[in-house]
Amino acid sequence: MAARVKKAFESVSLFMEEVHRWGCLKQRGVSLRHMMEFGSTPSPQNLLISAQFLHKELPIRIARRAIELDTLPYGLSHRPPVLKVRDWYLDSFHDLTSFPEINNMNDEKEFTEMIKAIKVKHKNVVPTMALGVQQLKIAYEDPDEIDQFLDRFYMSRIGISMLMRQHVELRNPNPRPNCVGFIHTQLSPVDMVRNASEDARAMCFREYGSAPDVHIYGDPDFTFPYVPAHLHLMVFELVKNSLRAVQERFMDSDKVTPPIRITIADGIEDVTIKISDEGGGMPRSVLPKIFTYLYSTTKKPLDEYSDLGTADNVTMAGYGYGLPISRLYARYFGGDLQVISMEGYGQ
Repeated sequence: MAARVKKAFESVSLFMEEVHRWGCLKQRGVSLRHMMEFGSTPSPQNLLISAQFLHKELPIRIARRAIELDTLPYGLSHRPPVLKVRDWYLDSFHDLTSFPEINNMNDEKEFTEMIKAIKVKHKNVVPTMALGVQQLKIAYEDPDEIDQFLDRFYMSRIGISMLMRQHVELRNPNPRPNCVGFIHTQLSPVDMVRNASEDARAMCFREYGSAPDVHIYGDPDFTFPYVPAHLHLMVFELVKNSLRAVQERFMDSDKVTPPIRITIADGIEDVTIKISDEGGGMPRSVLPKIFTYLYSTTKKPLDEYSDLGTADNVTMAGYGYGLPISRLYARYFGGDLQVISMEGYGQ
């Protein structure tokens, strides 16, 4: 019995040594332009090169996150939700490093199926980590180290997800028009903002029974290359916050509920989307907190027994994750997200 325990311990130690070895390797960045140029002709040769790249790159990125998950301060590493996420990353690392060399299209096909399974395995990472962080809030008011870690962790997760989804989409036999993998080469921000706003208004209707109007200003013919899912997520989150603020401010008022105004500007260097509301704004003392993961304007606790994977748990108010994660999506391809508040008026 003692010999079996010792052998198991040695096996775990060797595995973790391998994780740390991969975690010390240098990861390679991939730009939006490179993904578009490389994926514009998804030939079998390019798919093979893409799979070979991911086979070497993904274990490095996943190993780094697993190591960090194991060394968090304030005892966060030992909380069950964080241990669960760490195990998902370690399992994925094992799957990737155990996969043999990719030499032909049959290997590439099997590898693609594996990374699809990894994506499914990781789909609940954000809400599960949110549960661990919310538990931490009970004991610690403002641990800066946790926010810094979560920024790194979620930025890396965005990158890992982008690389996997891009490769999977390049294999799509019926690609969407004007798309290179997961990237839309002629994305209309007006159309995307309209879709995201309608989704947010539908949620507001479910929560309150009504929703403020959303007015969109911009050139409907203007397009630019971007990832539709990223833009939808950011706009949806921001419009959802504005709708909730306006709805709660005017729900018991005799005044006409003012609309949310969204302006889209095409500059020489930047595409700017401004979302304005009259939801009352927030005090200047609150602004430094809105991009922290431990801050939320609501008092709802995250139910550790809820099904974290269902969309039914999404409500008008989250758990301090929407804004910081939206900012990471904006920064992933070199943009940014800024909040300017006028207390007593709105954003």
